[in-house]
Amino acid sequence: MPAAIRIYRSLEELGNGVGPCAVTIGNFDGVHAGHRRIFRRVAQIAAEHRWKATVLTFDPHPTKVVAPERLPRLLSTPLERSVWMGEEGIEQVVVLPFSREFSQLSPADFVAQVLIRRLEARAVLIGENFRFGRGHAGDATLLCELGRKLGFLTEVVSGVSLRRRLVSSSEVRRLVEAGRVALASRLLERAYALEGEVVPGRGIGSKHTVPTLNLATSAEVLPAAGVYVTRTTVPATGRTFDSVTNIGCRPTFGGETLSIETFLLDPPEGDPPRRIRVAFLRRLREERRWEAAEQLREQIWKDVARARAYFRRWARWVHPSSREAELAH
Repeated sequence: MPAAIRIYRSLEELGNGVGPCAVTIGNFDGVHAGHRRIFRRVAQIAAEHRWKATVLTFDPHPTKVVAPERLPRLLSTPLERSVWMGEEGIEQVVVLPFSREFSQLSPADFVAQVLIRRLEARAVLIGENFRFGRGHAGDATLLCELGRKLGFLTEVVSGVSLRRRLVSSSEVRRLVEAGRVALASRLLERAYALEGEVVPGRGIGSKHTVPTLNLATSAEVLPAAGVYVTRTTVPATGRTFDSVTNIGCRPTFGGETLSIETFLLDPPEGDPPRRIRVAFLRRLREERRWEAAEQLREQIWKDVARARAYFRRWARWVHPSSREAELAH
């Protein structure tokens, strides 16, 4: 996490000295390209005026309190979001506990008590669909009116579209769950990833196919069942490995529970890591049942060959020769 970023987890924790601020407000689940545009603009305004670039967000997700039946599966944790916010120049993140009592604040009280009194907001940036206050009564128009009365600038940042689709957390969620991880990565401006502990498997891979790392994750959004080109990072060391990952129930071996199994193309020596982060780059194929383990093993090596070809192309793109760089421009 960038050293400069500060995280506050309550209004009481704020104390004095957090303002004046340029601030944006929202859930920002997943931190996609649209969110990043807002954060960069907040950081720009803050730098111009020597204010603090700030994000005001909530935990739990407000929908969990006001309409739990509509609570979406979340793409990220508050800590992950804070890290990504810091990448775009945000200096401090205020993660407010969202409660039933807090949800009853009127729009005017929310602005007066939180934005003005606690954050000393000088500029408030929001997305086009921003709503706030009891019953979602506040919108961009009302926030602009309150800003004129209370002395802060309000700026509405337009959304980002990619391939004629508006970038949103719900769209990213839909793409990931459909297995369209390459397109999801474009909306996120990074690969979608799962992190968790490496747990013992049933020993099927080492006996019948290839040895794998079995990932146990608390992530709420999983890619569709299938085989993917991935990059696997060991957080403890920072080392990253090319890999192939299968999400599914191992139908060839009569499996019934979902598993996430990763094969490192060039595994390191020594004991397996205790924790990994798997980034999903491209879907290779659906999971299917094979008549014999030998057929599955043969297919796995075909998947590995396709993954190696993918990474060779990726390496040329990331590290182009001077001639290729000239042609690119």
